[in-house]
Amino acid sequence: MLPVPPHFALKRVGEVWPVLYEERARDAEAWAAEHGLRPAADDAARIALVAVDVQNTFCTPGFELFVGGRSGTGAVDDNVRLCEFLYRNLDTITQVVPTLDTHQALQIFHAAYLVDADGRHPDPYTLVSAEDVERGRWRFNAALADALGVDPEWGRRHLRHYTRTLRAGGKYDLTVWPYHALLGGIGHALVSAVEEAIFFHALARTSQPRFEVKGSHPHTEHYSMLGPEVTEGPDGEPLAADESPLLDELLEFDAVIVAGQAKSHCVAWTIDDLLEGVARRDRSLAEKVYLLEDCTSPVVVPGVVDYTDAADDAFRRFAEAGMHVVRSTDPIESWPGLRVAA
Repeated sequence: MLPVPPHFALKRVGEVWPVLYEERARDAEAWAAEHGLRPAADDAARIALVAVDVQNTFCTPGFELFVGGRSGTGAVDDNVRLCEFLYRNLDTITQVVPTLDTHQALQIFHAAYLVDADGRHPDPYTLVSAEDVERGRWRFNAALADALGVDPEWGRRHLRHYTRTLRAGGKYDLTVWPYHALLGGIGHALVSAVEEAIFFHALARTSQPRFEVKGSHPHTEHYSMLGPEVTEGPDGEPLAADESPLLDELLEFDAVIVAGQAKSHCVAWTIDDLLEGVARRDRSLAEKVYLLEDCTSPVVVPGVVDYTDAADDAFRRFAEAGMHVVRSTDPIESWPGLRVAA
C-alpha cells in the first residue's frame, strides 16, 4: 500500500475546516509523479469506492445526527480509517462515488410534518407506526399543504398509505429524525478530511468523483442511494424513481467497496438494494461487493435507540448472500476473489 500523504491531519478528522484546494491540487500532482500513479482510465481492474453520506450531519460531533455507535466516537474513527484507506489505495481505486443525504425542513421524517390531536409535533426519534396513524395518534400537518403543493386530504391519505407500505415491506416504522442534512447548511457538506481525500484522489488519478444526491422528496424517506423507501403515493402516483441506471453502472465495475454512515440505515439499505438488484440480474455479482466493516457504525442514541444488533444481522445476511465483509487495514490484494492487475 502507498504511504499516507503528509498533509493528512488525523487529529482534525472530527472538525470542520476549509480544504485548501489549490495547495492540495499541487500536492496531488506531485504525489502522483513521485509514486508513478497512472490515470484511472488506465486501470485494468476498475474499482469503485461508494462513500455513503459521509457528511457533517452524521459524522462530526455536535452535529444533528452524529453516529457515535456504542463507542461514542464511531463515525470519527470510521473516517480516520476511510481517509487512510483511500490514500493508501490511490493507485487502485478507480472512482469515488459519494452520496449526499439532502433534505429540507418540511419532509415526512421531520417533526413539522406531523401533529397530534392537540397540534403538538412528535419528539425526535419517535417511531410512527401504521397503527398510530390509523388511531389518530399522529396526523399529517394540514398547515403544510400549501407549502408542499398538496391537498390536506391527500396528505392524510398519504401518511396512512405510507406507514402501511413500510409495515407491509418489513421496514422500520417511520422515524422522526432531528432536522438534519439541510440543503445549504454546514451539516449537508462532506466531512472536511474526507472531502480533502476525495479531492486529492480526483487530482492524483484524474478521476472525477460521481456525487449522488438523495433524499430531497418531501413525502418519502430515502435511506438507500438506489431508491426511496416508498415509491408511490396513495393513488399510485410516483414519488421518486429508483436508480436502476446507477446500479447498472456500479455493477460494471470489477469491485464495489461500500463504507459510510450509518451502518444500520443508509449503508444497510444501500447494500440491500444492491443485493436485490444483483438477484434480478445474476446472483454471482454479489461477489463483486466488499463491505468495509471498520468504516461504518450503527445509530445508537443512549437510552433511546440502539440499532447495533440490527446492523450486525444485516451484514451477516449480506455475507451469506456472497458479499465480502472486509477491513480497511487489510491490503486489497489479499481480499477474497479480488484480482488487482499491475
